[in-house]
Amino acid sequence: HAGNLHGLSHRNTFGNFKQDGDPLCVLLSDWILSPAESVPEGSTPAAPDTLWRRYSEFELLRTYLLVTYSYIIIPPLPEKRAEFVWHKLTADNLDPDFVERRRVGLENFLLRVASHPVLSNDKIFFLFLTEEKGWREAVLETGFQDKVDSRLKSLSASFRVKNPDKRFTALKQYSDELNTVITQLLRVRARVADRLYGVYKVHGNYGRVFSEWSAIEKEMGDGLQSAGHHMDTYAASIDDILEEEEHYADQLKEYLYYTEAVRSVCRKHELVQYELEMEALDLAHKKQQKEELATGTVRVFSLKGMTSKLFGHESPEQRESRLAALEQSIQEGEQTLKEKNTECQEFVRAAWEDIERFKEQKDNDLREALISYAIMQISMCKKGIQVWSNAKECFNKM
Repeated sequence: HAGNLHGLSHRNTFGNFKQDGDPLCVLLSDWILSPAESVPEGSTPAAPDTLWRRYSEFELLRTYLLVTYSYIIIPPLPEKRAEFVWHKLTADNLDPDFVERRRVGLENFLLRVASHPVLSNDKIFFLFLTEEKGWREAVLETGFQDKVDSRLKSLSASFRVKNPDKRFTALKQYSDELNTVITQLLRVRARVADRLYGVYKVHGNYGRVFSEWSAIEKEMGDGLQSAGHHMDTYAASIDDILEEEEHYADQLKEYLYYTEAVRSVCRKHELVQYELEMEALDLAHKKQQKEELATGTVRVFSLKGMTSKLFGHESPEQRESRLAALEQSIQEGEQTLKEKNTECQEFVRAAWEDIERFKEQKDNDLREALISYAIMQISMCKKGIQVWSNAKECFNKM
């Protein structure tokens, strides 16, 4: 058993992407993976060996978690290729800045899983963090891939569920709407970044003109030259500003991808509900067959009824044999229905518990991200004011 990984912490984040090989390879290093209660007070737990993990291995881990814990909103992975980019920002997935942001995103994914009350105790997750080679064999041995195909049935199940749970229907609709809102927000932000980049960079022309002007002035020359330097500094500052903005964009993107994880839980519930309804329908059909056989009356047209009329009724022995078989099948069906009903109730209970946890996490994270973004914009404006205040002082001294 993996033990409680709530004590998981790390030093120096978790390494870097390989610079000399596969850019999709990430180094897991300096992670401390001892359960909090097993580390003596005042001592430092031993760090594990260095591990390399490909992006595809993160994908395998997440797919395993998605299938194994279908009632949990599984944290998403960061984007493999940049989306919602503004024109100056490269969409190249080998770009060092993008690679670094993806590394931070993968670290965040691990921290999300490690802080989850259920996922943190998963043995495969523990092996992912501690075993160089053995973990892949271990995850495949769980047989989780055999369950993947059953999830595909959920694609059409939603169209056939007769009594959908209104809470899950509302949650799915909210998830769709949140996806739309965040998508629009990221597009607006990319357009603003485009315009802002142009506005800042064109200030470099002030710097060039003031510098040229200073060359023909004697008394005003120094002031104009200094003001020009301030304009150049202002123009150059936008690169770092927009790079910092990407951090906040990534926080929004995480919740954009979270919406699909929420929909996945809703689809799984539809599948569980559909299977329950089908089991109930099958049981009702068998009970009807038993009643018809026992009374000799057929409620609806059936091939068997027509066959009986054409070729005569079956013998009492055959009838008794069929009744006994139906009774046995009905008993098994009632047991299966009871199990399916329990499974559905347990899924709803566990899923809704995780949904409530996720809602609180989402509200806190998005609120903090928006506040931090606003603070950053205020800081950017203050720096702009400072630049023009400095330029004004230069003009005053002329």
